[in-house]
Amino acid sequence: MSRPLEGYRVVDFSHVLAGPIATHYLCMQGAEVVKVESGKGDTMRNYGGEAFADGMGPSFISVNTGKRSVVLDLKRASHQTVARKLVAWADVVVENFRPGVMQRLGLDFATCKAIKPGIVYCSISGFGQSGPLRENPAIDQIIQSMSGMMELSGEPGSTPMRVGFPVVDTFTGLLASFAIVSVLARRGEKKESQYIDLAMLDAALVMMMSVAGPYLAAGVEPRKTGNVGYSKSPTADTFPTAEGDITIGAVRQDQFEALCRTLERMDLAQDARFADRKLRQQNAAALRDEVIRALAAHTAVEWEQRLNANGVAAGAVRTIPQALALEHLQHRNLTQPAGLHDSPQARVFRTGFLSGGAQAGTGRPAPHLGEHSHEVLAELGYDPGQIESILGEPAGALHQEGDKP
Repeated sequence: MSRPLEGYRVVDFSHVLAGPIATHYLCMQGAEVVKVESGKGDTMRNYGGEAFADGMGPSFISVNTGKRSVVLDLKRASHQTVARKLVAWADVVVENFRPGVMQRLGLDFATCKAIKPGIVYCSISGFGQSGPLRENPAIDQIIQSMSGMMELSGEPGSTPMRVGFPVVDTFTGLLASFAIVSVLARRGEKKESQYIDLAMLDAALVMMMSVAGPYLAAGVEPRKTGNVGYSKSPTADTFPTAEGDITIGAVRQDQFEALCRTLERMDLAQDARFADRKLRQQNAAALRDEVIRALAAHTAVEWEQRLNANGVAAGAVRTIPQALALEHLQHRNLTQPAGLHDSPQARVFRTGFLSGGAQAGTGRPAPHLGEHSHEVLAELGYDPGQIESILGEPAGALHQEGDKP
């Protein structure tokens, strides 16, 4: 069975993270993705310290495996012509420059839909194509700050703290891929051109729906809770053990009682101070002390097994390497080989879900800069002499200052 996006073609003018993550999901679902880069290449090629493998940075590999790379200088007329031929070849265009850049390059939505009726065009930017902030530059951390996200991380009373990975870029990319697939699904036989305007700030607020939603609905302002869960139950928190920390999710009365049985502390369930959820919140400090005292008997991993066996959600706090080493993930097909010559053990993520159809993934490694330029131009109908004429001169820098999201 074919993957759901096989047969679809994507021209990817994006760089760094949100855009490449979006096209990563499309690629893993079978879409043919051609990545257009400047002579300097996507900045992500040099992220992550020293070169990881095959001369590419690990951050680049993680979100560009399976794509083909073409080097074009979009400020040169001959290269703009190639780019327009790519648009005519494609079903989807993705770009994440600041508003106005693609128009200056002659590759805006209006131009592209004239070149290819039925094109799905997705623009990803910090603040969107409209509004007074549209021209402002943005990176993940700036959006975390402006969206209120940094005021939610940390313990009550602590200074603002960013989430420890580029969560806005990641979710924006995922939302963009969802938007693209949604448009492809609804446009029907007419295949009308569609424009998607996706802002990182919008995406960040939508991602925080669980806390921003109650504020919109009832004026409930979210506040920092540290490791205490969304329920604000004192037994939905992270605790130290004999070795390592563990997060427990005992929220309902039956879960609290099951926790007490597992800890062999049924006296806590019978204590008047902890008789119901409201009383447990009022006496949270005392209850936490008792739970910590009981948890000192075993390690976090041992408690994880005991608590889950008794119906109490619990998970030992792990590092990313420890999480990825879980035997459970061997059954989930979460990752696949990266296909690198220098590092055959390297792996990349697929899509994060399983379905009844063909397995998501790709058989092509991440591309070297411009690796497929000749190949793609030949597919577009250029003969060897024309290709040499177009690509023979060094390509200039596409991503100039002010062009970024």
